[in-house]
Amino acid sequence: LPGAKLQTLMPLLEEVASEGHKALVFSQFTSYLAIVREQLERLGLPYEYLDGETRNRRDHVEHFQQDPNCRVFLISLKAGGLGLNLTAADYVYILDPWWNPAIEVQAIDSAHRIGQERHVFAYRLVCRDTVEERILELKERKRVLADAIISAEPAELSELTLEDLRQLIA
Repeated sequence: LPGAKLQTLMPLLEEVASEGHKALVFSQFTSYLAIVREQLERLGLPYEYLDGETRNRRDHVEHFQQDPNCRVFLISLKAGGLGLNLTAADYVYILDPWWNPAIEVQAIDSAHRIGQERHVFAYRLVCRDTVEERILELKERKRVLADAIISAEPAELSELTLEDLRQLIA
């Protein structure tokens, strides 16, 4: 599973960097980010790194924001999803799905802060026919159902089935 994603991710990062763009790479697994770090070092691609153990977060952020040669920022999804201002990035890659979609949104929003002057492209790398794919399908069904409930008229709510409600809370 990680091999397939690496085979997809690394050429994308090389292309993004060669075209003068910057990318954020999020994963909830620091062990997975360590593998990506090794690959970046092998390619000679400068990067920054942030996880829950990182001290002086501001220094790492400022280096990524200001150094034109630093094209990739590897970030633990939990440690880096909230409050980071990374407007130098215009590409965001999420390597694994997170049960709470709000955390993914916060991660993507770190590139959408005030001062962003470019379009931001966000990608979720998901392996087909895996638990990851089923997680995303479940999250999407819940989102659609929740949106329907929020926007529905009271008469439409009475049409909800017991199974609809079970899916929403499951």
